[in-house]
Amino acid sequence: MSDADDLIASGYDSFYSAWGRSPTLRRIWRDHVTGPDYPEEFAHISFLTLPHLRKLAEGLDLAVDQLLVDLACGAGGPGLWVANESRARLVGRDLSPVAVERAAESAQRLGMGGRAEFAQGSFEQTGLDREVADAVMTVDALQYAPDKRKALVEAARIVRRGGRFGFVAFELDSERTAGLPIWTDPVGDYRPVLEHVGFEILSYEQLPNWRDQMSEGYGAVIAEPDALEAELGPDAAGVLALEASVTLEAQPYCGHVLAVAVRNDG
Repeated sequence: MSDADDLIASGYDSFYSAWGRSPTLRRIWRDHVTGPDYPEEFAHISFLTLPHLRKLAEGLDLAVDQLLVDLACGAGGPGLWVANESRARLVGRDLSPVAVERAAESAQRLGMGGRAEFAQGSFEQTGLDREVADAVMTVDALQYAPDKRKALVEAARIVRRGGRFGFVAFELDSERTAGLPIWTDPVGDYRPVLEHVGFEILSYEQLPNWRDQMSEGYGAVIAEPDALEAELGPDAAGVLALEASVTLEAQPYCGHVLAVAVRNDG
């Protein structure tokens, strides 16, 4: 893994070690980010609402028993929701081994253990065979990939010809991310990179109100440090507060997009 990968993985190890222990965080995310209709059993820490998750699932166009790969799956929530709705099989990959454990636990709790498998892996190194997936997804993680082109090359490698790649991700402002260690490869528009590695873009849309959603969600995190530390512990609460404060101060993002592409047959 790269230094950026190591930094991200260590932070999320701390966070996912305390996953599910904070009613305060769940309330913040429900009130300011996901809305009250998002199902708690598929909880996540991304800026994704249920209507947009439905739209992503529709774009992936999965059939029963097809294989979905969820890259940077975290605790598994969105990928498990898509697999449950479509009756697809699921393979998840995440840098954090602790996140992988939480995802596997979620799958068992949901009765999906027989058709969901999770293991450690990165955007660039999934450990999966060529053309193994019918669809690939990732939610609010691609902006952290240290090399976006290599990440998308791997997505194109593992999805079959004619298969779909759907993602939600933040677009990055290269001036605002200069010198910041996490956003080392700022991409302000993913479309040229997608086309370069062999995808045809089917849809690419900016999600509405994303700045307000981020400001309110992260602002609420910063406003309740004592409750979050008491419930999550100092390490996990510190990781969350750091991400919130750095993001709000640096303002690294210039867009938040939901995109669906198909791998070309050529």
